[in-house]
Amino acid sequence: MSVAAVGDDATASIDVTTETIDQYAALTGDENPIHLDETYASETMFGGRIAHGMLGAGVVSAALAALPGDIVYLDQDCSFEAPVCPGDTVEARATVTESLGGDRLRVETVASVGDETVIEGTATILSLPHES
Repeated sequence: MSVAAVGDDATASIDVTTETIDQYAALTGDENPIHLDETYASETMFGGRIAHGMLGAGVVSAALAALPGDIVYLDQDCSFEAPVCPGDTVEARATVTESLGGDRLRVETVASVGDETVIEGTATILSLPHES
């Protein structure tokens, strides 16, 4: 039974489409027009629709879940550095950087679109042996 350890890393990605953004809005109830209304969004500083920040952060969660063991997400701090737009592919990487004692680990998290960082931060997780 393996668990995550310092030095482990994992990735996850998602192709963001207008449909993805619409589905996220329907699921969460976040109907901010900057995400859903192209006419409105085109008049903002972004020049068009952008994805919800937490949609991108969800890819970070998927990367954490890809680490060895059963992962329990305890906390996350994240900084939204750049917008994610329809047509972008968001790739997240989670790298275990520190043992906090016992089953607790600190993980550096970064989500990127190409070479541009869109979200960065750190998470605290529990990594438990996978029970079959």
